[in-house]
Amino acid sequence: MPPISLVRVRSSNALAASAIKGSPVAVFVGGTSGIGQGMAEAFGRLTNGNAHIIIVGRNRQAAESVLANIPTATTPLDPASNHPWSREFVQCDATLMKNVQQASQEILDKYPKINYLVQSPGFMTTSGRDETEEGIDKKLAVHYYARWKFIEGLLPALKAAHEKGEDAKVMSVLAAGTGGEIDLNDLGLVKNYSITAAALQAVTYNDLMMEEYAERNPGLTFIHSYPGVVKTSIISNSPSKFIRLTGKIMPLFSLFMTSKEACAQYMWSAIFNHTGGAFRTGSSGENIGKKRYFGNEEQRKKLWEHTVEKTRVVEG
Repeated sequence: MPPISLVRVRSSNALAASAIKGSPVAVFVGGTSGIGQGMAEAFGRLTNGNAHIIIVGRNRQAAESVLANIPTATTPLDPASNHPWSREFVQCDATLMKNVQQASQEILDKYPKINYLVQSPGFMTTSGRDETEEGIDKKLAVHYYARWKFIEGLLPALKAAHEKGEDAKVMSVLAAGTGGEIDLNDLGLVKNYSITAAALQAVTYNDLMMEEYAERNPGLTFIHSYPGVVKTSIISNSPSKFIRLTGKIMPLFSLFMTSKEACAQYMWSAIFNHTGGAFRTGSSGENIGKKRYFGNEEQRKKLWEHTVEKTRVVEG
């Protein structure tokens, strides 16, 4: 069990949410299930429904189910615009950067400011490198490249929130503190792909991504979090038959797992309690500092250059 009392965290989060400035806008990439779903629903409760909530994912039916769980706003209209609070789904298969760019623009067109961008898309697989039509491995696409691309695309709205004196915070939920060394001669793992390498390097890519975005955007907050072992449907939804079969024994370990509802509270605690800069946080929302950190400035800059090129969408 997490060492920090969930009761205490809930109370702290409620207090922090009551102090949110302006009319909050939150975007949840991967919010149709699992941790993203938990965080979207928790945010709805923390704000008493008085927030604009946008879920980005592939499954409209799942998204509508999540949005239906958001409580009805206690204040029917957003006082800033005199319009109803939004509950919106934006369809996007995040394995393709062209889809990410299109979804980002769709969001920007409707929401000129964004306070919170939470990203948690992902899947488990035992297959080898599986390239998209854009030449990116699908697992790395959702665990890193799409996340980078969403931040890039939605940055104007995050900056607009910051300029208003409001929260402008990004969280990438993956596995901070569990990374490994990266190979500058094989960024994207085109030459030497393995499941282990993809898992370890995606974590370090996220660390370096958040640091570079923070350096380029003073005042904004970028958090790479480790959620711990959480009860979600990621195993049962895996494209791998082997992984789905292993899911049958997962109930044996349920006592050692955290519910997505509890995890969401800890993740929001991390968001509310870290401001300005890049941070790595653990399963209780605590700052883990440089625990199992791999990377340096040269790697950060070269990864950035590689990612800019790899995620560029060619029009036409």
